[in-house]
Amino acid sequence: MSGESIRGRLEAVVLDAADIEALAGFYASLTGWTIAESDAGWVTLRTREGFEVGLQAAPDHVPGPPSQFRLDLLVSDPAATAQQAERLGATRLEQTFGHITLADPAGHPFGLCCCSGVGEAAGLEAVVVAAPDAAALAAFYGRLLGVEVASGEPVLSPDRSFVVKFRQVEGYTAPQWPDPAHPQQAHLDIAVDDLDAGEAHALQAGATRVPGDQLTFRVFRDPAGHPFCLTDAG
Repeated sequence: MSGESIRGRLEAVVLDAADIEALAGFYASLTGWTIAESDAGWVTLRTREGFEVGLQAAPDHVPGPPSQFRLDLLVSDPAATAQQAERLGATRLEQTFGHITLADPAGHPFGLCCCSGVGEAAGLEAVVVAAPDAAALAAFYGRLLGVEVASGEPVLSPDRSFVVKFRQVEGYTAPQWPDPAHPQQAHLDIAVDDLDAGEAHALQAGATRVPGDQLTFRVFRDPAGHPFCLTDAG
């Protein structure tokens, strides 16, 4: 099997929530993203770029802190969008020049960045992943996805997918899924053409397999403890 087939393809970022229908309504109203799939325990939102944001039902979901993932959104007017988000149930966390950070109703942080040409629907600029060693975690996902890490920055830009940034966190607390006292909060779905070959590649890259057999996906932990799924692209 070719190396291209073994490499993972970033498919979606997935957020946990106790009430995924409510969270889907929040993001659809705020961003203009469409609900592409809705099933028992799962909702898929599609961004204006065609990226996927999954919402996974987790009755024992515990909002951060510490937060593990953050969505960075591109909007034409961050101040007005922040006000709308608060009316929809978000909580403002902090504001710096050109960037406002809020928590959605499930407690997941998201940032609003100004982009004049974005139009009515918000863009997904990046998914930001917390790490005790941002450079090392970026290198791991670079090996897993077959993507070069940006020069001088812990940033990956996979082909036909959203940007992934890695944020250095002092006193980092790793998720210990499925322990509800240290929940995962969010994870990445990565598609592969062959699960067996994909698993071997992930383990060689530095992942750890989480026990449990599934027909269409397998769960792993990255070196910082974040769970991620390899999914069967076939």
